[in-house]
Amino acid sequence: MLASLLAFTVIALILTVSPGPDTVIVLRATVSSGRRAGFLAGLGVNLGCYAWGVATALGLTALLAASDVAYTVVRIAGVAYLVWLGVRALWNARRAVPAEAAEAAEAAEAAEAAEAANGTGGGPPVRALAIMRTGFVTNLVNPKVGVVYMTLLPQFVPADVPVLPATLLLVTIHNLLGAAWFAIVVLAASLMRRGLSRPAVHRRMEQLTGLVFIGFGIRLAAESG
Repeated sequence: MLASLLAFTVIALILTVSPGPDTVIVLRATVSSGRRAGFLAGLGVNLGCYAWGVATALGLTALLAASDVAYTVVRIAGVAYLVWLGVRALWNARRAVPAEAAEAAEAAEAAEAAEAANGTGGGPPVRALAIMRTGFVTNLVNPKVGVVYMTLLPQFVPADVPVLPATLLLVTIHNLLGAAWFAIVVLAASLMRRGLSRPAVHRRMEQLTGLVFIGFGIRLAAESG
């Protein structure tokens, strides 16, 4: 089992740092609402990974991989959600007016002052469940995660080991690596947050984020099961 864990850790690390919607969600949450929001988005992503892990142990992702209809349904849901996130970001960028953007920049500066004073991470009040849900749903409606888990995790579960506990252990390793990666993303974004919150930069960031989400959606739509 130890050899399996070590081998899986190497592969999971590569998967973790590969660019994807999960990282963009965490980055955007941090820039928009501070470090706490970024960590909450990452927690939602991790919960989505656990959901896929349980589904893998129960054999549900095998159905996803084997059934064109099931894969297509999940893929369409994923495409729709990613495109919706992208369109919403583009709309937020378009409707932003200079006064609102200036207020956002001032709020970011005030948040940085509060962060320096008490180490809370700054940012406006965030709705924890809403942010976690965004990270969770973004991960859950991506059928590629399910297929990767279904094809990858069983290879690292020894025959004489209970499937569910071993699978959840592998997912936990993946999530620990993901948490470390998200921490790097959150801390890096928070250091640049003051500059990214300036009116013109904030609008461009929203536009870029929207295009990235739509791009992920188009790529997912173009893939076959």
